[in-house]
Amino acid sequence: MVEFLKKMMEWALEKEEELAKECKIDPKEIDAQLYKITQKKSDLEKRCQYEIAKIDKLIERLDNIKKESSSCESKNG
Repeated sequence: MVEFLKKMMEWALEKEEELAKECKIDPKEIDAQLYKITQKKSDLEKRCQYEIAKIDKLIERLDNIKKESSSCESKNG
């Protein structure tokens, strides 16, 4: 399904390129598409940054647990 959507998007972009070359597409329409795509990119970046921050906290906690565990080994060793 994803591959199909990629091919459809590529086809649509090729058609828009052809229309642009023939001066048959309104630049305002392209501006609207650019705005939507840019907004989606921004939203995705924000979500990714949030998720990365959560993962970083998990890594930090696990690192602390590892340090605690290592100190036990030296006491029992």
